[in-house]
Amino acid sequence: MTFTAPAPTTAANLLRDRYGTAFDLSLEAPWNSSLTTLLSHRSVRSYLSKPLPSGTLETLIAAAQSASTSSNLQTWSVVAIEDPERKDRLAQLAGNQAHIRQAPLFLVWLADLARPTHIAAQRGFAHDGLNYLEMFLMSAIDATLAAQNAAVAAESLDLGTVYIGGIRNQPVAVAAELGLPKQVFAVFGLCVGYPDPAKPAAIKPRLPQAAVLHRETYNLEAQDAAIAHYNELMAAFYDQQNMKVEGDWTQHSSDRVASAESLRNRAHLHDILHQLGFELR
Repeated sequence: MTFTAPAPTTAANLLRDRYGTAFDLSLEAPWNSSLTTLLSHRSVRSYLSKPLPSGTLETLIAAAQSASTSSNLQTWSVVAIEDPERKDRLAQLAGNQAHIRQAPLFLVWLADLARPTHIAAQRGFAHDGLNYLEMFLMSAIDATLAAQNAAVAAESLDLGTVYIGGIRNQPVAVAAELGLPKQVFAVFGLCVGYPDPAKPAAIKPRLPQAAVLHRETYNLEAQDAAIAHYNELMAAFYDQQNMKVEGDWTQHSSDRVASAESLRNRAHLHDILHQLGFELR
């Protein structure tokens, strides 16, 4: 590996942790703090009760609003929850996840087509295009890009984060709890807070680049060796972290998508979205 000093050791360690093995990378450009923050990401599920500094929320939202957004439509919103009782109710709706209660800040990121509908209707402009699947997908992507910017910003401030997909377990109940109008959908939550040093989170290895990086054209069969290697890496990681996971990564992942029941409470999302005001033509 070749990096501009003094980063090589830090970069090498981060790359090793991210891939679970030594990663041979030759980078001509200087390593920087942004790369360090990105490669240091880990899911934090234990938080101190320590409150966030004043201005943290607004800084995270400024970072979120600096993300790319399709056609500058900005079809996303976010609800910030700090009230312990509301966090408790949302934790129950999301599968009774304790870290939602622990984190001083819980952000629920929204695909929001209510705002463009409202502003177009106010001016008497046509807005039938908002009723198509493309626009829902766009709004979900917008929300995701914004949230990821906020997560990276939080981690750059030495805060921990973890995404909460379980917020989609009971979308109608979540919408009622947050007072969401029609055409607004809670895509996921994000816990933000100071990690509990007594329960440190590890960097979880990702698939080898050979499994996700394709050059010029896509090659599915070429991924087999990389995935076999990853199964071994994850088995070692699970053992190191004392995580009880049945089978290897392939089996664990396949179990997660084996049936409608494996999707937990999210198998009827299409019907629920219609119930929440999305026509999805």
